[in-house]
Amino acid sequence: MPPEPLDQTLDRANSDVVLIVDDVPDNLAVLHDALDESGFTVLVATGGEMALQRAAQALPDVVLLDAMMPGMDGFEVARRLKASPATAHIPIIFMTGLTETEHLVAALESGGVDYVTKPIKPKEVLARMAVHLASARERRQARNALDAFGYASITVRVSDGRLMWQTVLARELLQRYCGGPAAGSVAPQVLLDWLRRHAADAEQRQIEPPPLRVEQGARALSFRLHQQTGDGEGGGDWLIVMREESDAAVIESLGLSLALTAREAEVLYWLVKGKTNRDIGEILGASPATIKKHLERVYVKLGVETRTAAAAVALQRVRQLQPQFQPQFQG
Repeated sequence: MPPEPLDQTLDRANSDVVLIVDDVPDNLAVLHDALDESGFTVLVATGGEMALQRAAQALPDVVLLDAMMPGMDGFEVARRLKASPATAHIPIIFMTGLTETEHLVAALESGGVDYVTKPIKPKEVLARMAVHLASARERRQARNALDAFGYASITVRVSDGRLMWQTVLARELLQRYCGGPAAGSVAPQVLLDWLRRHAADAEQRQIEPPPLRVEQGARALSFRLHQQTGDGEGGGDWLIVMREESDAAVIESLGLSLALTAREAEVLYWLVKGKTNRDIGEILGASPATIKKHLERVYVKLGVETRTAAAAVALQRVRQLQPQFQPQFQG
């Protein structure tokens, strides 16, 4: 049996993972001991290629990166980490003895979020790390929360159409509706066309464009342009929030939120969609008289007396689940 990936064997629940990259053993030793005593899981790399391999394998929570190293310097390491969708989200703190403005600017332009100057002071490093780890943790928790509530998220770069990252749920939904483009590959053409058509207006006018819907039978995947997350060429990176919409999901939610049986929820849903008792009976394989009895029980549970009132209650709930839902009920 092949060994588990390194990122899955680390105890992330109880310890943040730090990758230190420095070609000087004494620097590594000082930082390693200080961070280990502070409760971090510490990984080390003594060169650029090793740093890239370790980062890809372990997906550390933060990278402490020496700017000047033989061979591949820290600036190039940072650029490569930021160019890879798997590691682009990791905050990089440069460690440098170069204090000239041009070098500090180079560190930030290559992808660093901060820097500390040598000789290294462990307390200063810990303080800087705490700030950026907290921000990264908040972003991670926000993405996980979106997935938990059925909202998936991706980031797409406008200039080249690359899918920069995606949550677990986003990967599943894209696989189902668009053939599953991997992180780092080009986003689906229908999504890219929509993004390029609306990104400029969204940035300049602060207006949310109409959502994109990719339909698949009774289900649909909606895309909403959420916010710009970068200032890259050609429009930067954009965070896009996705959600699957389906009759089945909404009917189930209606039943749970309004305390209806599964069949009562189905009847009420199709009522809101503008169907007559005869139509609903044909859809559900029941007689109009049976549908009428179901509706009478629905009225009692909702505390209403008419089809119109029942539809109004249901419509309010459906719109919470599908904001773009267009009712067809005519009263």
